[in-house]
Amino acid sequence: MSFKLLPNLPNGPEAFILQFDKALRTVFATASSRRPYPDAGVDEAEMSEADKRHAAGLMRVNHSGEVCAQALYQGQALTARNPQAVRALIEASEEETEHLAWCEKRLDELGSHKSLLNPLWYAGSFTLGALAGALGDKWNLGFLAETERQVEGHLNEHLSELPEADAKSRAIVEQMKVDEMKHAETAIAHGGAPLPVPVRQAMQLTSKVLTFAAYRV
Repeated sequence: MSFKLLPNLPNGPEAFILQFDKALRTVFATASSRRPYPDAGVDEAEMSEADKRHAAGLMRVNHSGEVCAQALYQGQALTARNPQAVRALIEASEEETEHLAWCEKRLDELGSHKSLLNPLWYAGSFTLGALAGALGDKWNLGFLAETERQVEGHLNEHLSELPEADAKSRAIVEQMKVDEMKHAETAIAHGGAPLPVPVRQAMQLTSKVLTFAAYRV
């Protein structure tokens, strides 16, 4: 089977090689950001060790969520049929790479680390994304839109849970929220269909498992 990505991009085995390279870079390499870091110019506040650990746990969850998003979009793009849908997925993936960079930098500043379970999150999310893409573009884009809605909800929760003094983490989460809302709107504009309730509930349950584990490991 030949999987068409975008015009002039490799298909078939070469596409899989590109996906494998993307996976390795997402999970193990240090991400970079083309845009300025949202917390640039925001002073680091004095926080207790307990507040730092809590902020780090939340930012680690956010980072793992972005690893999952990368995997989902790459899997979806691999099996999507409509070039416009693929372009929307690739553009969203590029912005999610910046989110990885922002979260990773903040974790370093808080003296913490990325989730040790990120390879597992990536593998599972890539598989889900590829399956969603194989179902057809309207469901593929609907899956993207629902993912972004749920991520937006988690980011709202984190904004309420982050230590009040942690303006740097808040600035990052706020910009991530803006981007996620835009991705959801783009997916709907390209024909994304609402997902059945059981599917949305299963996604919420999976998200809770990731949040519980990534906060701690």
